[in-house]
Amino acid sequence: MDVRLGDILTMKKSHPCGGNRFRVLRIGMDFRLHCETCGHEMMIPRVKAEKNIRDIQREEGEQ
Repeated sequence: MDVRLGDILTMKKSHPCGGNRFRVLRIGMDFRLHCETCGHEMMIPRVKAEKNIRDIQREEGEQ
């Protein structure tokens, strides 16, 4: 799956705050995600994150 820094991920499951959009801050074996609704940052395993992605939105200006 082609996930890049700065992408906005729409996930199948929502965060406890009610938001389901997360910005990617770090990529590796784990993803560091930033909740766009409440600002909480979390680290989740790459496999779990890729399984729960519904949509990827690129930052403007990137191909």
